[in-house]
Amino acid sequence: MARIVRSALIQARWAGNQKAMIDKHVKFIQQAAEKGAQITCVQELFYGPYFCQIEDPKYYSYAEPIPGPTTELMQEVAKKHKMVLIVPIYEEEQTGVYYNTAAVIDADGSYLGKYRKTHIPQVKGFWEKFYFRPGNLGYPVFKTRYATIGVYICYDRHFPEGARALGLNGAEIVYIPSATSRGLSMHLWKIEQTSHAIANGYFVGTNNRVGQESEFGPNDYYGSSYFADPRGQIVAVASDKEEEVLVADLDLDLIREVRNTWQFYRDRRPEAYGSLVNQ
Repeated sequence: MARIVRSALIQARWAGNQKAMIDKHVKFIQQAAEKGAQITCVQELFYGPYFCQIEDPKYYSYAEPIPGPTTELMQEVAKKHKMVLIVPIYEEEQTGVYYNTAAVIDADGSYLGKYRKTHIPQVKGFWEKFYFRPGNLGYPVFKTRYATIGVYICYDRHFPEGARALGLNGAEIVYIPSATSRGLSMHLWKIEQTSHAIANGYFVGTNNRVGQESEFGPNDYYGSSYFADPRGQIVAVASDKEEEVLVADLDLDLIREVRNTWQFYRDRRPEAYGSLVNQ
């Protein structure tokens, strides 16, 4: 019997305040449930704006513990819908120590753990080192009710090493929540993440916010959330302008078929790569 998982990606506009943004996502998760989604991922820093376009300590106020109030709310939502949730949150480990993190919640509402964004950019419009410490939890995978999943976050996608680690750790689906505006890296959006799917023989689900957040100057988030299969083929893609709950059926048996054809894991030569980590 085929192992088919129905998954959803949510892309949304900034609603103006944290409560409105959380309420909006609860409704979107409800819509995903109505479409039969078993695993749903929301976007990077989902309950706030993408404040990293400027450096201002007032935005530290968005940080909260994980588990904490938003995690606990989403645990209730997950249990209600029997749905796995990937929930990116601005995490406060202690006062002054903050991470860009995603909590992973199983379909019974249990908190499984978290991934902290590993690679932190510091370039114009992405002043993330002002807000986040680099992740220090490695590349965990989470055995959920429906699939074994991993998480990578936004700028991480430019680095193949973590994508490989997630595959080696057993991920069948890797979710990559993002906040990416039109500009320098837009042409990479459908190249890098499909390449991770190909190189590692797993599914990728990546999402992005849409619209403008005028308090930070000119920007335009271009949505275009999508699912890619282990061959790197895009099997579903969302609008580049509108909010959307994108749903796709992922046939996990395809992972075995692809890996038995392209033996990238068998033919790896890790003993020959040692010098890479010293450069």
